[in-house]
Amino acid sequence: MKDRVALLAVTCLGFLAPAAVAMRSADAAVGIRVRDGRLVEANGTPLILRGINHPFTWFRSQNASFANIKAAGANAVRVVLSGGRWQPSNGRADVAAAINLCKTNRLICVLENHDTTGFGEQGGAVALDNAVSYWLSMQSVLAGQENFVILNIGNEPYGNNNTSGWTTATVNAIARLRAAGLQHTLMVDAPNWGQDWQFVMRDTAPTVVAADPSGNTIFSIHMYGVFDTAAEIVSYLDSFTRRRLALCVCEFGFRHSDGEVDEDTILSATQAAGVGNMAWSWSGNGGGVEYLDLVVNFDPRQRSGWGTRYIAGPNGLSATSREATIYSGMASAATHVVQDIP
Repeated sequence: MKDRVALLAVTCLGFLAPAAVAMRSADAAVGIRVRDGRLVEANGTPLILRGINHPFTWFRSQNASFANIKAAGANAVRVVLSGGRWQPSNGRADVAAAINLCKTNRLICVLENHDTTGFGEQGGAVALDNAVSYWLSMQSVLAGQENFVILNIGNEPYGNNNTSGWTTATVNAIARLRAAGLQHTLMVDAPNWGQDWQFVMRDTAPTVVAADPSGNTIFSIHMYGVFDTAAEIVSYLDSFTRRRLALCVCEFGFRHSDGEVDEDTILSATQAAGVGNMAWSWSGNGGGVEYLDLVVNFDPRQRSGWGTRYIAGPNGLSATSREATIYSGMASAATHVVQDIP
C-alpha cells in the first residue's frame, strides 16, 4: 500500500482471457487447485477462503492462535513467514509446525513469505526470486501437503516503484517453482504494496496464468485506502471473475494509514462473487496500526471493534465461512476458544 505503515512498524478492462487459459484443466494436479477461475478442493468442491492473517514469524509462541482463529469461524489462516529479512527466520521445523497447526485445527494453510514486502521502495526487501529460493529450501516439508497448503510466493512484492517489472518477476517465479516439481496452488500478490492501484496485476493476469502449466495460480489483492468506494471494489472483483481468473482479497481492514476502507462492500461483494477474503490481522500489530488487531493481546475474549465486525457482522465469518471438506470426519482440536500460550 502507498506509504504503508505496517506490522511492528515494518510489516506488516475489458479483457477476455483466451478460453484455453481461463478453462485450463487442473485435473493433472493434486490437492487444492483452480478450475474455471475458481479455487476448488481435490474432490472438486468449491473452496472459498474465509480467513485471518496471523503474524507467525514474530509471535512463534502464540500457537494457540490457530485454535482461536478456527473457533472464530475461519476456514483458513494466512501464515506470515520470513526467510531471513525479519527475525527470527523460519526454517523447515517452523514451516512443518505451522502446517501441522493448520491441519490439527482444520484450517487451510496459506503460507506467505513476507521478505518481499515493498521491494524496490522499502530497504531490506528482497526480490521474488529470493522468495522462490526460500520455498525450494522448504520443499521436503511441503511435499504431500497439496490438499492443505497454498503457497503465497511473496507478500506485496513491489512497492510503488518500477512496478512494470512485476509481471516478468512473477512469471519467472512460477516457472522456477513448477520446474522444481512443486504442485501446490500458487498465490501471487499484487504490486503497489498489494493494492494494484496502477492495475499492473489486473492487466497482465492472463499472462501470469498462462505461465503456469497447471493453471493453478490465484491472484491476491490487498484492499486498504485505495479501495474506499463500492464502485472501485466491485469493478476490481468483476475484472477477474468475468475473465474467469481466480482472486482472493487476502488482506484488508476497516481503515489504514492511507485512508478509510469500505469494508462492508468488501465483505458483501466477495460473498456475492464467491471470492475469498482474509482479514488483517489476528493480533500483534504495532507502529501505529494497532487498530487492525482483531483481538487484543492475542486474547480471543477481547475482540476489537474490527474483530467483532469481521467475525460476527453481516457477511462476516460466522455467516459465510464453510470448513474445507478435506477435514470431513476428522476430529477437531478447536472445539472451543482457548487461551493463547503466554
